[in-house]
Amino acid sequence: MLRVSDVTKRYGTSEKGYVALSGIDLEIADGEFVCLLGASGCGKSTLLNILAGFENTTAGSVTLHGEPIRRAGQERVMFFQDAGSALFPWLTVEENVAFGLRTRHMPRREQQPIIATHLAMVNLTAHAAKFPSELSGGMRQRLQIARALVIDPEILLMDEPFAALDALTRRQMHHTLLDIWVKTKKTIVFVTHDIGEAIMMSDRIAVMSKGPRSKLREIIPVTLSRPRDQLASAFGNLYKKIESLIVHEVAE
Repeated sequence: MLRVSDVTKRYGTSEKGYVALSGIDLEIADGEFVCLLGASGCGKSTLLNILAGFENTTAGSVTLHGEPIRRAGQERVMFFQDAGSALFPWLTVEENVAFGLRTRHMPRREQQPIIATHLAMVNLTAHAAKFPSELSGGMRQRLQIARALVIDPEILLMDEPFAALDALTRRQMHHTLLDIWVKTKKTIVFVTHDIGEAIMMSDRIAVMSKGPRSKLREIIPVTLSRPRDQLASAFGNLYKKIESLIVHEVAE
């Protein structure tokens, strides 16, 4: 579905410019949940921005269904760590979810059942009349998810969306996102520097080396059955394997 072929990204016009990514190859299947994992500065967000169409490659190609990605499109939706800055503060929860449908000029009578379905999916039905400033961090992230899903994108691109949340809320958001993923069959590319989060969520983990000239160090399949138990020995063994790949880069 999504193919990254020998992608290089250089910032600056000369050969002495900073090379963030070098020779990245990655294929992502329809409905797959893939995590991009690595130390800070390894180019995870840069690669995600290229997948979103926000940045162009210096060399190599990125294709969706065989067609080059050259710009942002409605089939791909980006999620950011700060959900509050991505939402419209002057609109209610319900109005934020409805925004994408209204830009498509969908009749209001057709909008309502779709809005209701997506508010229920993220457990925000009782908060439909509130404004984003009245919501907790986790609720704002759930609202961001509902607003994106209502336009039915193929791919969700998530840049450390839960990093700013407390541990308990973050765990709840893991369950919420996985439930939505199972129900909607969306393809998800999820950036994180948290090994436990990557193992808990994904089908495969693409471990990136630290920049400059970041590469994919290894792509690791996660074959643990769901739901996953962080206290299980298999979970711990996989954690140690991945940690051994990046521990020196994290220390640096």
